[in-house]
Amino acid sequence: MQPESAQRRRATPSRLALWSTVVCLGLFTTGVGPRFDGAAWGAVYDLGLYNAVYVGAAIVCLFAVRRSSADRLAWAALTVAIVLGVAGNLVYTLAIAPMAEEPFPSVADLFYLAYYLPLYVALVALIRSRVQRFHASMWLDGVVGALGAGAVCVAVMLGPALEVTEGDTSAVVTSLAYPIADVVLLALLVAVGAILGVRRDRTLLLLAAAIGANLVGDIVFLDLATQGIYVEGGPLDLTWLTAVTLMAVAAHTGTRRRAGSSARAVPSTRVGWRVLAVPLACNVASLVVLGFDSGHRFNPAAAWLAVGCVLAALARVAITFREVRAFNEVREQARTDELTLLPNRRALLEEASALLADITAQRPAALLLLDLDGFKEVNDSLGHHAGDQLLRQIGPRLRPALRSNDLLARLGGDEFAVLLPDAGLDEAEALAARLHDAIAQPFAVEGIRLHVGVSIGVASAPVPAATVEELLRCADVAMYAAKAGRSGVHVYVPDPRGGSGDRLRTMEELRTALQADDQLEVHLQPQVDLLSGAVVGAEALVRWQHPTRGLLSPADLLPAAEQAGLLRSLTDAVLELSLGAVARWWPEQAVPVSVNLSAANVTDLDLPGKVAQALVRHGLPARALTLELVEDTFMTDPERGRQVLGELRRLGVRTSIDDYGTGYSSLAYLRHLPADELKLDRSLTHDVGTEPRAASIVRHTVALAHELGISVVAEGVEDDATGSALAALGCDVAQGYAIARPMPVTDFLRWLDRPEHPLRDAGRSLRG
Repeated sequence: MQPESAQRRRATPSRLALWSTVVCLGLFTTGVGPRFDGAAWGAVYDLGLYNAVYVGAAIVCLFAVRRSSADRLAWAALTVAIVLGVAGNLVYTLAIAPMAEEPFPSVADLFYLAYYLPLYVALVALIRSRVQRFHASMWLDGVVGALGAGAVCVAVMLGPALEVTEGDTSAVVTSLAYPIADVVLLALLVAVGAILGVRRDRTLLLLAAAIGANLVGDIVFLDLATQGIYVEGGPLDLTWLTAVTLMAVAAHTGTRRRAGSSARAVPSTRVGWRVLAVPLACNVASLVVLGFDSGHRFNPAAAWLAVGCVLAALARVAITFREVRAFNEVREQARTDELTLLPNRRALLEEASALLADITAQRPAALLLLDLDGFKEVNDSLGHHAGDQLLRQIGPRLRPALRSNDLLARLGGDEFAVLLPDAGLDEAEALAARLHDAIAQPFAVEGIRLHVGVSIGVASAPVPAATVEELLRCADVAMYAAKAGRSGVHVYVPDPRGGSGDRLRTMEELRTALQADDQLEVHLQPQVDLLSGAVVGAEALVRWQHPTRGLLSPADLLPAAEQAGLLRSLTDAVLELSLGAVARWWPEQAVPVSVNLSAANVTDLDLPGKVAQALVRHGLPARALTLELVEDTFMTDPERGRQVLGELRRLGVRTSIDDYGTGYSSLAYLRHLPADELKLDRSLTHDVGTEPRAASIVRHTVALAHELGISVVAEGVEDDATGSALAALGCDVAQGYAIARPMPVTDFLRWLDRPEHPLRDAGRSLRG
């Protein structure tokens, strides 16, 4: 886009030409009354000033052709029309008028009649630039407008001119050509208005005024010419000059329109008074013409045009009924869930918006949000067809428990909602309990009796939710609380601290945090060799420096990331922060960092490439990184997980099985997992110094791991005695509060520089 100053400089010649046109029009106006006698004054006015107006208008339109893209054809056609008008004026003034007896028709008439053709092109071009696609109703509106305007014009203004049939054939044809051209021009202008509707389009309004002035001049001229009393240079000439001046103004102002502005906006629907006003007025006018023509007082062409207008209007009514019916069908389909035939999310939002607009404390409302429990298992075991059958049975199962004015809708997937007008919180909770019991009854699917549960969140309005968005958010938070607590029904209660219970808000704030540079950080917890006491690693634990809630732990962060589908992005951010931290002490101290992977990362085939690029970006070798995963994470897609972990190990990145001992098939997993390290969960390690059975489990697990070539890391080491016991049981590395708590990167750097570390002496004594 060009700067405004450049546009202003380009517009200066056009503005000067426009002002010159207006000035010449004003000067010519001074001569429509008394003039000084002499041929010189006639030449100045009738030849000079009169045509100067035309020439100035043509120049303005020519500049508009260069400056406009959308309406370029219209302004080019208008330029041609004005030039033809100048040619006709010059021929008439210089060659025809001086003759003792003016011939009719003459060469000037050819130019004057040709003047109309570019005007038609200009009007059509303006329609095409404003309407991208024509509907049947648009065509009919244009036909109604054109026929109605033609009927009125022929009946009231041009009827006598159309009845001239006596005389020389060429004279008769020329005499009829002028009024017919005017009728077509007026009809086309009204058709434009009928198609586009009543609009604040300055360009169209100025052109309409220009064509109107031109028609007035032509009609009066025909009347005066038939009486033989027309005088050149009189007040009538101002009508044509005014017309071309208005065309110039339209061209100058029309090029200021920007693409996509409101001036180019086309009505999106073919109903409403703005669209129907012009066709309706034309139809009424046609009926008036037919009514007054009972005595055959008008030209027959007027009656036929009026009949055509009425017939086109009847066709338009039929099209309108069809469009309205189709619109209602589409609207109903847009508000209906295709599978269950229940109202969908759009319908629920519309009803809830209307309800909350009139809600009061005396007339509260409530929303129930239902999410089926175990629906995924139905899909996985019986197929999606069975799942669809189950979903179709939810509506009939719940409807008997609802009131007639309650709205049951399917929001998507296995999530439903019930909007309860005039219902308090207690009433809503009681209804939720009944719906929970109804869902608990068995369903018959594919000849099998199935049981599914449901978690229902209850929220009320206007307190605490005053808007539809807040009502949905509160119900969603309550529903997830019911699912997490397995309570079936949970009523939303606002957290007075506005804190971590607000799951959705946390999710949205986390999206912002992932894009920021200073909100996420990693804290590092050291890992120490149990025999030598040397620092052999550090686990990176993410922290969120929330702008209002302070430092948040993974317990606040990870659930929101999982529910928002942000675990992969979060892990990428933690990996970047962790490697950036390692680069601060590597290679002076070759202490690798461990980063936890989510299920989304383990099955991401692009992960090895991302890790390789990150290591290169930070100038680190592959042995500077260990990637941790839990057993359940790996088993979401074992084949792909093995492929990803295998590629990571080929890069030289170590892999670790985290939280070992919390699953159900740990020994079986050890056979297949391509791992370098096993991290014993705190549930296995914290009692090894006092509980023989725990010590036995750890001893045999360590022996098995070592047989498989896997080193063992003991988590949750909170005192020296536990560390010594784990060292005696054969564990390789320890991690826990007895060594150090997780700490920011700068504190970890200072910790690394300490000459001695906890457990070093114990490790040496055990080794000896």
